[in-house]
Amino acid sequence: MKKLIILAVMASFGSLQLSAQTKPEKTKNKMNKEIPKISDFPTGEENTGFAKYFTGKSYLAPLTNNKNLNVPLANVTFEPGCRNNWHSHTGGQLLIVVGGEGLYQERGKAARHLKVGDVVEIAPNVEHWHGATASSWFAHLATNGNPATNENNWLEAVSDEEYKIANDQNPKK
Repeated sequence: MKKLIILAVMASFGSLQLSAQTKPEKTKNKMNKEIPKISDFPTGEENTGFAKYFTGKSYLAPLTNNKNLNVPLANVTFEPGCRNNWHSHTGGQLLIVVGGEGLYQERGKAARHLKVGDVVEIAPNVEHWHGATASSWFAHLATNGNPATNENNWLEAVSDEEYKIANDQNPKK
């Protein structure tokens, strides 16, 4: 009787080991297709409305909806390698990094490496771009100054060469 119990336990343990060996591969493949949770803010939906101004995929989650408050706020999430085009805002912009690692660059200046907790204050009409590093997801909260009159002026895409230089300046490399 003892031998049967021991054999049953060993067989169960063996099937658990086999299960544990095969499941991580399935989970790993599934996780690679999913958006990782990099902040406590929602990721939102794929940012199809502004996709023509981005290289790569981004996701947008509006966080405020009270227009009388006059403080629109959204979480923007970028997949690795995603960045927006050069652009400016007539009312300026404020970015607060909440997840991953990113890049910010003003025209004519070196790129700035961004990490959680960094705040980027962008004056009105300053041409700039921002996005994820080549190897990390990135998320920031964004709001625009003077939202009632603020206009985005979208410009050309950030070239692959410009983006590579910005990543090469990344202190984490």
